[in-house]
Amino acid sequence: MTEEQFLVPNDIYLKSGIHIGNKFKSRYMEQFIYKTRQDGLSVLNLQKINDRIEITANFLAQYSPDEILLVSRREAGWKAVRSFGKVTGTNVIAGRYPPGMLTNPSLSIYKEFKILMVTDSWPDKNAILDANKIGIPVISLCDTNNNSNYIDLVIPCNNKGKKSLGLLFWILAREYMIRRGLVKSYDEIKETLDDFSEE
Repeated sequence: MTEEQFLVPNDIYLKSGIHIGNKFKSRYMEQFIYKTRQDGLSVLNLQKINDRIEITANFLAQYSPDEILLVSRREAGWKAVRSFGKVTGTNVIAGRYPPGMLTNPSLSIYKEFKILMVTDSWPDKNAILDANKIGIPVISLCDTNNNSNYIDLVIPCNNKGKKSLGLLFWILAREYMIRRGLVKSYDEIKETLDDFSEE
């Protein structure tokens, strides 16, 4: 795939640090790692990141916004997921996932969803476990140290950086809206990368 086929230009990906992992790597995530730098940090393969974002956009586009739940316990993702929810109309929890929301119909917060997406499989594990109990698919952003247990679709990326998360959810929002037919072209989307990202 040439750079022209990337969802955004190569330098925008690189500037966000979306490809910079950490010093720890799980066995599952090794397949997404391009190289390990001299300082020990793992570098994720940009092509694979791009491909997984595209697969995710196509997958999410099969669901209407009210069928999707997006959870981010990690504060670095709050602005990005809230912006994604605002633009796409999906349901977002920025902060602690309320236990039983997906599994206990007697709770006032109970809601039914058809898909769950989380920003980090470790802090968001309670939401993932609930989704597994009710049998809905789980998409998770995973850094080099994450495990893939109970996850149906992994997006390899730096899931701890505000710029990285902002870029990922900005791209995903654009692609979701195009694929759902909510907009006809990128020009109709008024939100910019800055609306999703923090310094």
